[in-house]
Amino acid sequence: MTRSSSATVRAEPVAPGVSASGPLRVQAETLPVTTDKNLQVLDLTDRVMARVRELAVTEGTATLSSLHTTCAVTINESQTALREDMEQFLQHVVDPATPWLHNDPTLSDCDRMNAAAHLRALMLSHSVTVQISGGELVLGHWQRVLVAELDGPRNRTLRLQVMGVA
Repeated sequence: MTRSSSATVRAEPVAPGVSASGPLRVQAETLPVTTDKNLQVLDLTDRVMARVRELAVTEGTATLSSLHTTCAVTINESQTALREDMEQFLQHVVDPATPWLHNDPTLSDCDRMNAAAHLRALMLSHSVTVQISGGELVLGHWQRVLVAELDGPRNRTLRLQVMGVA
């Protein structure tokens, strides 16, 4: 395991009191994500940051949303051991062996037996919105954009909407 966290370093520091004017740009697109574990936390920061830079919005916001009820998006530090701790925490907080009603075929038409994944999603968010300044995401030094797979492995679809001044 690696012992270092991924730092988020901007090409240029965020300038205080920045204001911008120009044409408003709104761009929305999907980002496919493939997971390979039932419970998995992945770092998407570099991928989202690259896309924001390509879209050339200088000041605005970027919203990343999960289009699934058992896949979440959050901001936290990204270090291998910490992401594994997050997975372990989610596993311990909601025990899939509990006889959840959603998993009972006499009460639910869901055949995935994934009540634990839905309940874990309650603790997280389906989306995050991050400011854009100077054409880059505004994130603290250790902040990273993470996706949490709660019912994998699966192919997931996230939606990225970037809005601001071009």
